[in-house]
Amino acid sequence: MPWIVDWKITVDGQDMSAAMKPYLIDVEVTDKEGTASDTCSLTLDDTGGQIRLPKEGAAVTVALMGATVFAGIVDTVRSTGTRGGGQLLLVSAKGFDSRGKVKEGQSFHKDDATLDQFLAEAARAAGFSIVIDEVLGRIRRDYWAAEGESFLALGQRIAREINGTFKLRGTQAVLMRRGANPLAPVTARTGAGGNLISWDIAPFTSRRSFTRAKVQYFDRKKAEFRQEELEIETDRDLPEATNVIRSTAGDKDQAKDIAEARKREAEREGGEGTVVLDLTPSAQAEAMLTLTGTRPGVDGSYRIVTVTHRADRSGGATTSLELKQPTGDAGKDQR
Repeated sequence: MPWIVDWKITVDGQDMSAAMKPYLIDVEVTDKEGTASDTCSLTLDDTGGQIRLPKEGAAVTVALMGATVFAGIVDTVRSTGTRGGGQLLLVSAKGFDSRGKVKEGQSFHKDDATLDQFLAEAARAAGFSIVIDEVLGRIRRDYWAAEGESFLALGQRIAREINGTFKLRGTQAVLMRRGANPLAPVTARTGAGGNLISWDIAPFTSRRSFTRAKVQYFDRKKAEFRQEELEIETDRDLPEATNVIRSTAGDKDQAKDIAEARKREAEREGGEGTVVLDLTPSAQAEAMLTLTGTRPGVDGSYRIVTVTHRADRSGGATTSLELKQPTGDAGKDQR
């Protein structure tokens, strides 16, 4: 069955689309907000072992409808088959090379340094360059430490502490404030000419909703433990609930950073859901989605946290979006 979706796949810079066309069954690409690597999977008809295995570490790019949606390297290749059911070759790729020093544990510290200075040293040791949001990069602390953590684990830990997005792509790392880098918004709408196939949305959730964040820290001058509290403003009528952070911050400034991060996290976790659209290659994690045409209280704006593009030769192509952080009219039925 011929493909009805335009696609292009390159391997080590060589366009392999024509050679792969008789064998490619489906392709799936996932872009996440920073908690995990971008991934790509290709399923190929390998009846009789007719396809040459791609080499480990080969560079792969995938484009759908003329837009590049993935760039990374081959991570694993898996062969599956049954006695009477043929064979498949499953090729998986990641957005960065996980075979090298990125997974090595690092043990070092920096005194009286900025986050930019600290992570730049960790990135160099792992073979990466790094771009850090200016506001986050200026955060200064008396003591930064990596205690046997890999560069990947270190970046993810700090990103959660300050509510940032940490991403590895190729040999570059990026740490940005969530929502600070404006991306092209996505529109989803029902009705004639609409691109919305299905939705499953909870415009408000309660389990992760808090009205206050509390962080303990040690005041060295007074030689005592103290607490930093921050009110979480919301237009929802919520009973009081405090997000008490179990770990102890090193000082008041760090405690403030953690409390502010938990405030922004509470806003982000205020609702959740998924939508499935006609193929939308322009959709990116951290962009905003505007939803219209479903119903009052569900229509509104949401933050995209995961994007998954799927295409197969037996049908068309779709884009699935995982959503959080409802804003605007989402969660408010004004009738």
